[in-house]
Amino acid sequence: MELLPSIIGSLTDPMNVLLLCLGVLVGIIVGALPGLTATMALALLLPFTFTMMPDTSLITMGGLYVGGIFGGCISAILINTPGTPSSIATTFDGYPLARQGKASHALTMAALSSGIGGVIGGIALLLLTPALAKWALSLGPPEYFWVAILGLTMIATLSSGSLLKGLIGGCIGLLLGTVGISPVGGESRFTFGFSALQSGLDMVVVLIAFFCIPEVISMIESKTRSQKTIKKEQGVIKNIFFYMIKKPFIIIRSSIIGIIVGIIPGAGGNVAALLSYDAAVRFSKDKTSFGKGNIDGVMAAETSNNAEVGGSLVPLLSLGIPGAPPAAIILGALMMQGIMPGPNLMKEEASLVYTFLISFIIANLIMLFFGLIGSKYVGKILSVPNYYLAPSIVFMTIIGAYTIRNSLLDITLLIGLGIFAFLLKNIGFHPAPIVLGFILGPIAERGLGQSLLLGNASGGIASLFFSRPITIVLIVLCLISFIGPLVSSWVRLKKAGGNIK
Repeated sequence: MELLPSIIGSLTDPMNVLLLCLGVLVGIIVGALPGLTATMALALLLPFTFTMMPDTSLITMGGLYVGGIFGGCISAILINTPGTPSSIATTFDGYPLARQGKASHALTMAALSSGIGGVIGGIALLLLTPALAKWALSLGPPEYFWVAILGLTMIATLSSGSLLKGLIGGCIGLLLGTVGISPVGGESRFTFGFSALQSGLDMVVVLIAFFCIPEVISMIESKTRSQKTIKKEQGVIKNIFFYMIKKPFIIIRSSIIGIIVGIIPGAGGNVAALLSYDAAVRFSKDKTSFGKGNIDGVMAAETSNNAEVGGSLVPLLSLGIPGAPPAAIILGALMMQGIMPGPNLMKEEASLVYTFLISFIIANLIMLFFGLIGSKYVGKILSVPNYYLAPSIVFMTIIGAYTIRNSLLDITLLIGLGIFAFLLKNIGFHPAPIVLGFILGPIAERGLGQSLLLGNASGGIASLFFSRPITIVLIVLCLISFIGPLVSSWVRLKKAGGNIK
């Protein structure tokens, strides 16, 4: 109770309130622009925080972080381009909804889901930090390997139409993920003499290439056609809100997945959203509607990737280990202020920590307000004719790709991979399995390599992979995840009197 006056004073300071609102608003705008991620926005803000008070610095960065993660869903829904990697899964059903003239529904659902998921993640961060941080310490390379394998089993779910093409797409993604220096041996692979490729293909470049460029080329092909104007409907927010109330399990399940994935350092919001989307498909009675405009897919993805934000700050505050790249920037801001995150942070800077945690929850509420108010205006972009929209998107994506590493090679890769993605799309390959393999492949490779080194040193590779309690649970989940879609497909074909091919 003795800390309460200090916390309230910081939270009600007019400058802190202004910067919190401004941080959320700028974060939403930056997150909505393809290529300009929340991590980049936080990195640009970092030098300015040096002159701020510690509480002001953290409040501003927390608002920017929250707004940036939500903002990615705007471009994901409207132009099929994830503004941030966390919004990959939002494109699967968000963009089809926009194509059907329901962009306002998708954006409203994204705002409500993001706000609720973010608040739940913030409450978990506030209440469960010590216990969850201890659990994160028990994860080692074998667990990371099996978590990645569990994610890769989602290819069976994301392969709409042909499982074989989905598996081939996943292999293409795994191959793209091997570009760069080996995480274990240190060898350069598939760099072709370009030093910029030693750090691998940039995730944002790959996301834009596979999700955005094919759509832009399709726009250019249909040059006489423009997007339909969204119909103005009354009561969209009310209808979506009551729809969400009827499906609390999706919110709860997705929030839990997001928090747990956030605690695992390096997993990120993209993994959280994909796992939650996969769970939504598996537990749905109407699996075939996903990928065609099922609003439950937007709900699951956006709830999880915003709940992950709170989870990613758990190991940062308790152990000094950032759970995601944006959290690493916040770690830098703390260190610039002479504050070292870790086990003693709650004792030494309790007032600062609780101020930050409560402001984080408030930031999600502000983001919810901005998202709901702005969704009906931002949806107007769909009424822009294709001959204006297509070059504008190309311009934004090229600028976004270049600013990541200031490399012309990234622009070349963007164009080349984009054309490749367009050709794959025309022969029935969905980009989701490819991007999934690209994201999870390096995680699986790193976990496998480190586990083999540890196993050789201890003389028990098999016991390291198959006898640890958490790995056993993950292996069982992998088997269920892989076999489940095959069994359900077999049952469905059997009921329909078809033949399994």
